[in-house]
Amino acid sequence: MSAQPSKTSPSQAAALEVEGLSKSFNGFRAVRDVSFTVPQGSITGFLGPNGAGKTTTLRMALGIIRPDSGSARLFGEPPTTRAMDRVGFLPEERGVYRKMTAEAVITLFARLKGVPAGIARTRAREALDQFGLGASGQKKIKELSKGMAQKVQIIAALIHEPDFIILDEPFSGLDPVNQALLEQMIREQAAAGRTVLFSTHVMEQAERVCDRIVLMARGQKIFDGKVDEALAVVPRVVTIGVASGDDHTELLSRFGAVERGEPDPDGNAVWKVTLNAGVNPQHVLKACVEAGVKLTRFEPVRPHLHDAFVRLVSDPQDARALETA
Repeated sequence: MSAQPSKTSPSQAAALEVEGLSKSFNGFRAVRDVSFTVPQGSITGFLGPNGAGKTTTLRMALGIIRPDSGSARLFGEPPTTRAMDRVGFLPEERGVYRKMTAEAVITLFARLKGVPAGIARTRAREALDQFGLGASGQKKIKELSKGMAQKVQIIAALIHEPDFIILDEPFSGLDPVNQALLEQMIREQAAAGRTVLFSTHVMEQAERVCDRIVLMARGQKIFDGKVDEALAVVPRVVTIGVASGDDHTELLSRFGAVERGEPDPDGNAVWKVTLNAGVNPQHVLKACVEAGVKLTRFEPVRPHLHDAFVRLVSDPQDARALETA
């Protein structure tokens, strides 16, 4: 689906503002005082393990369920029908009309959002082609595979060219090829000036795509900011290979915590340095060169969002849940 430039005014600061949302079910606090803002034109990842409260928060933000406390605003107003007309939403629970054809389902969703019939059918066919479903447009949903049916639902969420796209676990059930296609689509929508918010428990996908992230654990927000800011909480690590068996602890400990690992397959000594705050890997490299250390490898280890989550969350059970989700 080609992305046309958004009609949203760039002067509007936020697509979504969430303030103090809380919700309990039968005495269990699913969401606790969650606040965040999704700037217009951004790609924001709403991240955390399954059961962290992401879906409940999204449903409250869209007015699908009523919060116990707190409020949400879409484009500066409550989540009314008028505001929702500018939103494309893919819910976590998949499901479209199984006896309708793929083209008919997409056309219907477009018509429900006010797209004229002829334009709706044209957009549906073009989108099916783009997602590799052109030959399946006249097949009923019940005749499609699970992944194909999910792509139809993704298309249906985007077919009216919404200003704000909200996707709840959109990558679930898609093979790697279609996950990459969806990532590309998200970037294209953002490049056209639209706002994208998607929830996921897969940190790698968010790290590749997002400008900003909101991290959730146990119903609470634990981080809200740019991806680089989240990665900055993870101490930087350098792995060093040395041809000799000399002890370099004194030299390396100036820069951080030092560990000596097992020799590599070639018999070279391996050292791991967890750098102190403010230390650049180049500082370590320069010191090694000046000291005449015979380096066989020098590898700064890039931090990842999963590392940031583990660092930020206080309960190791949440980290384990993220790894096994």
